[in-house]
Amino acid sequence: MSLLRQPILLLARSQGVKRLVSTMPVSSGIVTSYVPGETTGSAVSATQVLVDDGLRVTLDYLGEDTTDAAQAEATVVAYKELLADLTAQGLAPHAEVSVKLSAIGQSLPDNGHKIALENARDICRAARNAGTTVTLDMEDHTTTDSTLAILRELRKDFPETGAVLQAMLHRTEADCRALAYEGSRVRLCKGAYMEPEDVAFQDRIDVDKSYVRCLKVLLGGQGYPMIATHDPRMVQIASSLASRYGRQPGTYEFQMLYGIRPEEQKRLAAAGETVRVYIPYGTEWYGYLMRRLAEKPQNLAFFVRSLVSKS
Repeated sequence: MSLLRQPILLLARSQGVKRLVSTMPVSSGIVTSYVPGETTGSAVSATQVLVDDGLRVTLDYLGEDTTDAAQAEATVVAYKELLADLTAQGLAPHAEVSVKLSAIGQSLPDNGHKIALENARDICRAARNAGTTVTLDMEDHTTTDSTLAILRELRKDFPETGAVLQAMLHRTEADCRALAYEGSRVRLCKGAYMEPEDVAFQDRIDVDKSYVRCLKVLLGGQGYPMIATHDPRMVQIASSLASRYGRQPGTYEFQMLYGIRPEEQKRLAAAGETVRVYIPYGTEWYGYLMRRLAEKPQNLAFFVRSLVSKS
């Protein structure tokens, strides 16, 4: 892993750095590279552009570590508004939503699990009525069991609900085997959280090896793999594995983040692959931005130099 990755992830929790970043002209340019805006309108507009380019979309209303039930409910309302706008613009068939359970109450004391489950049901119902689907984002390892338990409950009524698994965790290959059944939508990513070595691989090569093992399970299974990677090697390996397992285009998809390798997104789509772009939006963009910077050394170095010059 990059030597700077852990420090920058720790900075993601600093309110002082957040205030500084928010006022920096250079940072606003970096923000818009990864986040199209703070409003529903900006997210829908970005969705329209991508759909016109032959891409599909998943939208995440940014917000983590919700501290009260009212804030969780406000997030649910925001998703309903988004789904209504997507429907009004005819975009719902091409765009689903991604939901972080921590944003809808998972971390609340006492009844957090129950509150998150009921709020997720509400969003899933709205998504189904709009003709689209929901994927539950995965967060740090302390939430994995709760997230998968909520997924199991939701799939009783909304079997189309998608899961996310992170290859950096030691447990993920087993979780892939448990979820590689018919109709099961599973997004496989490498993972963007700072995790301890007793639960997660620390070296990049070990994460990559885990990712390939998980790919084999998912592509060889009966579900619908969603291959979330920008790594050219992993794209090539996934394509080769799809061919080996007799996967036809449309029985799996590639996923990439908004603003990262846009030309590759278009190239894959033009080649007949299903490609979905992850669009985050909203006012709570700081934690998301810092995780993206931690993943991309050249942007991180540029960002740190800007901080130094500002101070």
